[in-house]
Amino acid sequence: MSKLEIVLASVTTISILFNIGVFAYARMCVAQLLSVSEELGDLKSLINNFSSHISEVYQLEMFYGDQTLQNLVDHAKSLDEQLDTFEYIYSLTEEEAENVEQIEEN
Repeated sequence: MSKLEIVLASVTTISILFNIGVFAYARMCVAQLLSVSEELGDLKSLINNFSSHISEVYQLEMFYGDQTLQNLVDHAKSLDEQLDTFEYIYSLTEEEAENVEQIEEN
């Protein structure tokens, strides 16, 4: 083998190993992103349920007009609105779940 062939073989080997490493790292990052997306979606639904529940409690005759509950309702709605800014993240897993359901139906 000539010196050129050795250099080319070495560069090719290093390139292949580097590409495998980049692929493994990218796969790990995507898996973590999907995990975070799913958790944010769950958090969003929990906050929605909490906000609805607090609003229902506030509407009860016994608590109607209570300033502390009104502040809690406002805070829950504010938190819910803040989570809406992350919709593009948690919608990743929702779209994926819809695609899986469509495939299973066919």
